[in-house]
Amino acid sequence: MLRRNEIWLGIILGIIIPFVGYALLLTAYENFDLWGWASNDQLSPDFRTRTLGLLAISLNLIPFALYNRLRYVSTMRGLIFPTMVYVVIWFVRFGVHLIA
Repeated sequence: MLRRNEIWLGIILGIIIPFVGYALLLTAYENFDLWGWASNDQLSPDFRTRTLGLLAISLNLIPFALYNRLRYVSTMRGLIFPTMVYVVIWFVRFGVHLIA
């Protein structure tokens, strides 16, 4: 199923991968915090949310690179649409903090 050059496949992957990635990254970070490997002492209150959001969005680069290697242009285009929507949402939500 993942070996198709369809725009809808790229859109679905572009929506799902950041959600799953954010959940996994958040779970890992909470475990690191529980074990004492990570601390938020010197960081801003929303640093974890901002950073994990960016990492989750950037996870779309992995399937993008794989489909680029296969030359599946339509699937790559489908990946771009939700990624751009996520980037705009991220900038609307956290753009104010970048200025300060």
